[in-house]
Amino acid sequence: MNALLRLTDNAPAATLLLAAILVVSGLGLTRWPALVERQLLRPFGLARRGDWHTLISSGFIHADIAHLAFNAFTFWAFGFGLERALGTPAFVALYALGLLVSSGTTAWLHRKQPGYASLGASGAICAVLFASIVVFPTSSIFILPIPVPIPAPLFAVLYLVFSVWASRARTGRINHDAHIAGALTGVLFMAVLAPGSVGRALGSFFGA
Repeated sequence: MNALLRLTDNAPAATLLLAAILVVSGLGLTRWPALVERQLLRPFGLARRGDWHTLISSGFIHADIAHLAFNAFTFWAFGFGLERALGTPAFVALYALGLLVSSGTTAWLHRKQPGYASLGASGAICAVLFASIVVFPTSSIFILPIPVPIPAPLFAVLYLVFSVWASRARTGRINHDAHIAGALTGVLFMAVLAPGSVGRALGSFFGA
C-alpha cells in the first residue's frame, strides 16, 4: 500500500487517467461488450452521425486484455514521473492534446473507409511516452522476462517502428496511426513548452 501511495503521490491526473482506462476497458472487455462497439471511432460518416464524442471515448476502450495491459504498463512506466516533472496542468494538456490529435488524424486518414474502426489509448500514451523521453532521455525500463534494462528511447523507437509496420499492414482495430501522431505530438509539445529540450535530449542520448 505504501508503495502504491508513493507512486501516485503528486500525480493525481495520471492516477485518475490510469484508473479510468482500467475500469472502462475492463467493463467493456468483461461485463459490458456493447460498450466497446458503441465507443469505437468510425471515421466514415462521423460528421453525418454526429458521434464526435468517440474521438475521446475511443481512447478509453481496448481490443483485448493484452492491448490494455501493454498500454497501461507503458502509461504506468512513464506517465507518473512525467506529471511530477511537468506539473499537473501541463501533463493534462499534453494528454488531452495527444488524444485529440491522434484521434483527429485517424478520422481524417480513414474518412473514406466505410469499414474502418479504431480504439485504444495509444495516441495519448505515445504523446506521454515521447514527452517523457525528452524530459528523461537517459531513463531505462525493465520488461520481464528480458534480464537487462531497455533504454527508454530504444523502447520508444521500437514501439513506433512496430506501429508504422502495423499501420501499413492494417492489423486489427488497434489505432496504429494514432501511435505515430501521438509520438509527434509529445515531441512538439515539449519543444514548445521547453524550447531547446528536444536538442538537449538528443545530445544526452548520443553523448554529445
